[in-house]
Amino acid sequence: MGFQTDAIHAGQEPDPSTGAVVVPIFQTSTYVQEELGKHKGYEYSRTGNPTRAALERNMAVLEGGRHGLAFASGMAAINAVLTLLQSGDHVIGPEGAYGGTPRLFNAILRNFGLEFSYADSSRPENVASALQPNTRMVFLETPTNPLMKITDLAAVAAITRSRNILLVVDNTFLSPYFQKPLQLGADIVVHSTTKYLNGHSDGVGGVVVLNRDEEAARLQFIQNAAGAILGPFDSWLVLRGVKTLAVRMRQHEANAIAIAQYLSKHPKVKQVFYPGLPDHSQWVLAKKQMTGFGGMMSFETGSLDNARAVLNRVRICSLAESLGGVESLICHPATMTHAYFSEEERQRMGVTQGLVRLSVGIEDVEDIIADLQHALAGI
Repeated sequence: MGFQTDAIHAGQEPDPSTGAVVVPIFQTSTYVQEELGKHKGYEYSRTGNPTRAALERNMAVLEGGRHGLAFASGMAAINAVLTLLQSGDHVIGPEGAYGGTPRLFNAILRNFGLEFSYADSSRPENVASALQPNTRMVFLETPTNPLMKITDLAAVAAITRSRNILLVVDNTFLSPYFQKPLQLGADIVVHSTTKYLNGHSDGVGGVVVLNRDEEAARLQFIQNAAGAILGPFDSWLVLRGVKTLAVRMRQHEANAIAIAQYLSKHPKVKQVFYPGLPDHSQWVLAKKQMTGFGGMMSFETGSLDNARAVLNRVRICSLAESLGGVESLICHPATMTHAYFSEEERQRMGVTQGLVRLSVGIEDVEDIIADLQHALAGI
């Protein structure tokens, strides 16, 4: 089946008891058993819920995997994946990624004996150089948040596969519509379903998709034992949202390309970070491994005062964290999404005080551009 057909139908068969074309919200905590030791596949909603199960099947199909597991947030999904490891294991993390990921790694998981180092994976040789004898996982984000650096997943997979190292990819920025890491050699894919998969800024969740049976069984155990599961209503919201994922992603991208072109010519914008621009240093790689460029970008204004002037004057673009909703969201990474890092660390990564991140929505593109034009005039 094609992607759009799977998005609408995979895991979302008509309800057998009523014929409803929409998966019901099974808002229940437990299930009556027919007799001792005999039930209808469900015992307790932390362990399994039919609405969540429908979402998990849908996500697995869209990412091209056999197993899907839904969690209470994207960070809960990442945490579950990291608990596949043992004390003393080493993880190579993504340099210049969303601040919440290294915060989880450094401030929490280090306390349980995991070791972390970070590499700019836009050059695969950096990943190879960071390998240690106890490296058990490479965790990547591509494109990175917020500077939109691209990692050659096939090249990194060639490095990890020969050493039996798990390759985990956060695919939140592009969604499975524009990128399928499992097909490029990744072992595990994670998403914040809060973003493009849900698409309407009205739910928080996460999902893990993989083909590896042993790790999937372990993650199912972790999901049940630790209990950070996605509830039935939030699962239903993602199922509803993903039905329009393909058409939304096409519009996000079309708007983003037009806006990136506009910003790249604006005299008050120093630089635009968007892989859909031919002058992006990894444009060729992006075209090779992605089927589209997505709706995320960042641009450099030159200073904190300039960034503040822009952010305080927007009206259609909402000043807020998160991304991937139908509405345009704009933020200041240095003080919002990447505030965890020190100023020195942010400077080293390129997350300057003048950097502004934009999640391009699906409004009329002329209105978004007019809003940015008005905002930039404040500099």
